[in-house]
Amino acid sequence: MWDFNIGQTLGLMARTWPFIALRLVVYFGITVAYILATGAGAGVGYGVGHISDSPATFALWGGIFGFGLVSAVVYWIREYILYVVKAGHIAVMVHLIDGREVPDGQGQIGYATSVVKARFAEANVLFVVDQLIKGVVAVITGLISGTARMIPIAGLQALANFFNTVVRISLTYVDEIILGYNIRTNSQAPFEGARQGVVLYAQNGRTMVKNAVWLAIFMWVLALAVFLVMLAPAAAILYMMPGQLAGWSFVLALVFAWAIKAALIEPFVIAALMQVYFRAIEGQTPNAEWDRKLTEASSHFRELKDKAADAFAGRRGGVADQPA
Repeated sequence: MWDFNIGQTLGLMARTWPFIALRLVVYFGITVAYILATGAGAGVGYGVGHISDSPATFALWGGIFGFGLVSAVVYWIREYILYVVKAGHIAVMVHLIDGREVPDGQGQIGYATSVVKARFAEANVLFVVDQLIKGVVAVITGLISGTARMIPIAGLQALANFFNTVVRISLTYVDEIILGYNIRTNSQAPFEGARQGVVLYAQNGRTMVKNAVWLAIFMWVLALAVFLVMLAPAAAILYMMPGQLAGWSFVLALVFAWAIKAALIEPFVIAALMQVYFRAIEGQTPNAEWDRKLTEASSHFRELKDKAADAFAGRRGGVADQPA
């Protein structure tokens, strides 16, 4: 079965309630923006469409434009969400997992923001680290579970491909786990800390994948349940808008499900996986053989190592340039 404790994980979420509240505000704010932009776009399109014989068509395209505009804004602010919402929440969870409390007189969000800024001075540094780790994940999956693909049996290959797809979906949050490792080790070198964290993850890959698959099952079952529950209210909201937007009810229900998943389900998954990861790597050091495998197999891992080396060289140069 799994190696995480559901009760302890729920307790950890409850203790980080300020960040849960922040997540709810952010992600449901985005959901409301989708509703308002889609409705406003449909309304404008419907009004303009009266110059033609098909105002409903104009309303549909207006709604699509409004939806697309909000999607573009969400994509644009993704670095901010990662830096303030996700990374800050992870920082507090790491401290609580290790039995540390937020210092007296400081709120969780303010304290977490200072911790993240101490490790990642700029949001774009954290974002680059995050993207490089995501690029390594597929390679870790292949190295751990790709043996069956080499066996020339069609049915077995198809089964292996399906299994690898499930594993890839389940490893969505590896980057958050490595971020937690960076914060826990008090690393001042984010690229080097990420390199070590990735290697440690890979050498404990089977344990991590097993738990990640279980959590992915929980997460998607819950998200599907939310989607089904939200279909009716989504259809009611769209029914009140001008034009023929009722058919978009499944899209709006998906947005609601995404908001619930991002605000409540994802923190549970991340908290559970961090507990498993920290226990698994206890007393371990990065394995040189896994470092070699990842270097050979992943261009993203090589780039991660290069950036770590460049940062180290820059720090040494800065020290050398200081007057005696």
